[in-house]
Amino acid sequence: MSKVIGVGGIFFHCADVDATKAWYAKVIGDDTNDFGGWNFSHKEAGEQFPKGAQSIFAPFEKSDYFKPSDLPFMINLMVDDLDGVLARLEAEGIEQVQPRETYGYGKFAWLMDPDGRKIELWEPIETDH
Repeated sequence: MSKVIGVGGIFFHCADVDATKAWYAKVIGDDTNDFGGWNFSHKEAGEQFPKGAQSIFAPFEKSDYFKPSDLPFMINLMVDDLDGVLARLEAEGIEQVQPRETYGYGKFAWLMDPDGRKIELWEPIETDH
């Protein structure tokens, strides 16, 4: 059966490409690829979180969930160690915009990028189902 099998990329405009790339390099913790973006291995995520690694594509009803951003979308980045990433970002001067939250399916923290996009950091939690 022919169907979509995943998110192939996220591409967006920004006011200052170099500043935005520098900010994301701090958040992601790695340099850009040859095309000025980042590649994330599905294999690596699957090995780290065999049951929890996934990309979610979902429409949202209009709500305040994306606030304080005024943009109609949010970017969720999967992390392998939320505590470690947040400690590294705090040392870089990047602050969270709201308190962390933990649910049965993952731990979450939120940042704002230089262009006002809300960035959700997600560490999946492996479950038995």
